[in-house]
Amino acid sequence: MNSTDQQICMSAWDGPGAGPGAVAPPVYQTSLFAKPSFEEFVRQQAAEHENFVYSRGTNPTVAFLEERLALLEGGEAAKCFASGMGAIGAVLAGLLRGGDHVLFVNTVYGPTIELAQHLERFGVEHTVLADPTTGIEEHIRHNTALIYVESPGTMLMKVVDVPALTAVARRHGIRTVMDNTWSTPLFQKPLAAGVDLVVHSLTKYIGGHSDVIGGAVIGSRDTIRELFYQGHQLFGAVMSAMEASLVLRGLRTLPVRMEQHQRNALTVIDHLRAHPEVTAVHHPYADHGPDEVVITSQFSGFSGLLSFELREGTFARVSRFIDALRLFRIGPSWGGYESLVTSPMRSTDDPARGLGGLIRLSVGLEGAQSQIEDLDRAFASLAR
Repeated sequence: MNSTDQQICMSAWDGPGAGPGAVAPPVYQTSLFAKPSFEEFVRQQAAEHENFVYSRGTNPTVAFLEERLALLEGGEAAKCFASGMGAIGAVLAGLLRGGDHVLFVNTVYGPTIELAQHLERFGVEHTVLADPTTGIEEHIRHNTALIYVESPGTMLMKVVDVPALTAVARRHGIRTVMDNTWSTPLFQKPLAAGVDLVVHSLTKYIGGHSDVIGGAVIGSRDTIRELFYQGHQLFGAVMSAMEASLVLRGLRTLPVRMEQHQRNALTVIDHLRAHPEVTAVHHPYADHGPDEVVITSQFSGFSGLLSFELREGTFARVSRFIDALRLFRIGPSWGGYESLVTSPMRSTDDPARGLGGLIRLSVGLEGAQSQIEDLDRAFASLAR
């Protein structure tokens, strides 16, 4: 985490309308922006991606957040959406056409794959390459238009060699998209590794307070402009000014929160790896195998999302462990201030697609000692 990123996160508002000395951006809670003449209205509407005309398109509060995110990721421009899936949907539906093929690399967020399955009815094909260590090039087809990667991947936190992947994509003239929600722009820079577009769920670490839903796409100015008209304006999954102000509030504390998430998570991981009830821990910090060189080169830090496998990981034991937790609360999502727990298992008959006994932890800000005490309480319940 460098000082420039910290300064970007904490940038004070320097736009109009804030009043003398105001540091927080005003919330432009308006649906439209009236113009002094019809001629001026027509002129600005023709280039609505860079003019404030209607808040379904652009809004000053949202635009300030977009500028901060683009700077953090090292992109030319960004566009915010009403959710992470709104951002992902804009990319897939806005950039792809019938007859195109998408290659998904790694264990990608489930709803993203569900959306790809939905797009099949419109003639968009896809392949899922869940193991990122196998050859990517052999899965490319003549009609592959997009390679979509998540690193670390969902649930198992596998890491992808991003520069190697983007080199393959460039040889074939294929666009690349990467979900960088796990790391945030503070700990990983996909655009610098050759990725064309980065997506984020702002709901997670960047928002950070479990009180806002949002998403973002960052990339070149031309591509973001294309997405603005094809995937943002038409589908309407736009971020409001109020949500943008909440994400901006979260952005100001992102550096200090991420350091605390990391500190707590690494301590928890060390504890889990030494516990007799745990057979494996999934997190880049815990990976000392073939991926270690990739991890060292790509990450400048680690977030607090991890998973581990219980010995004899039946549904009953997983349920007993989770239900015994008190500090770690049961719920979806992650990246907020609070510690959360869930599992991909759904019933006694569901092996969770080979992930039986897997438990996911979102290590929050409460402190590693309290988190470890809570986990030990749950481990003790397995012996009863």
